[in-house]
Amino acid sequence: MARLDQRHPAGAPGPWFVDERCIDCDAARHVAPGLIVRNPDDGVSVFARQPTTEAEVAMAWRAVLVCPTRSVGHETSRQPPADVFPHDLGDGVHRLGHNALESFGAHSYLVVRDGANLMVDAPRWTRQLVDPIAALGGVDVVLLTHRDDVADADRYAAHFGAEVVIHAADRGAAPYADRLLEGTDPVEVASGVTAFPVPGHTRGSVLYHVDGHLLFSGDSLAWDPRRERLMAFRDACWFSWEAQAESLDRFAASGLTFDRLFCGHGWSHDADPATFTASLDELVGRMRR
Repeated sequence: MARLDQRHPAGAPGPWFVDERCIDCDAARHVAPGLIVRNPDDGVSVFARQPTTEAEVAMAWRAVLVCPTRSVGHETSRQPPADVFPHDLGDGVHRLGHNALESFGAHSYLVVRDGANLMVDAPRWTRQLVDPIAALGGVDVVLLTHRDDVADADRYAAHFGAEVVIHAADRGAAPYADRLLEGTDPVEVASGVTAFPVPGHTRGSVLYHVDGHLLFSGDSLAWDPRRERLMAFRDACWFSWEAQAESLDRFAASGLTFDRLFCGHGWSHDADPATFTASLDELVGRMRR
């Protein structure tokens, strides 16, 4: 629960606030863009203004439940609406919220689809998600993009009887995994789901290409809204920047196009496939300079 006695002084006056335990994971800013912003003085999140519309209040509640340090809150209201998460993003994709501190606030997703529902990375374990996920058909496969964003995948997999997939190079983060990916060749892990290993951010990082147009990138790829282009995190590359550039170049040449990008960290984005393809080629060029 957010600490009113630690309210950040830079936030807009009013009942909604962010406390000073914020770790600058960006998650609240992703779900409440424009409402919650980065404070230029210390880089952490603050309310730029108080929510005034029903839609903005919903955004504020999503920020409450997405924050891994429970730093977002309201002076008097403590009970969020029941339907804050999962948040329907379209195309069967739902943001799960309840981001885990162990994952530094990484986002996770449920993809509701014919044949097999997917959980991509995992939130912290909470009964607030179990029943809503069950109502959407449960989870058949848990796809882990890399070792950092595993969170409570084991508990969700056990509860729903789901298969867990991770690359063998990052298996130490999920020793309970049922299927280990090997090498760098793409492989179909479920109907319409291609796992594309991209060593770089970690040795075992993987992109998941779903239903011909959705890409789940973990921490290997994100959108830069300020420069309006794809980006990668050089300052958070734990294995090899050179390998990551080579991996993304292989993906760009694979013919697997996408029009929706969903990230663990960083900004997700929608664009036409040609725009993403050109931006990915340009990103690889920058990474190699």
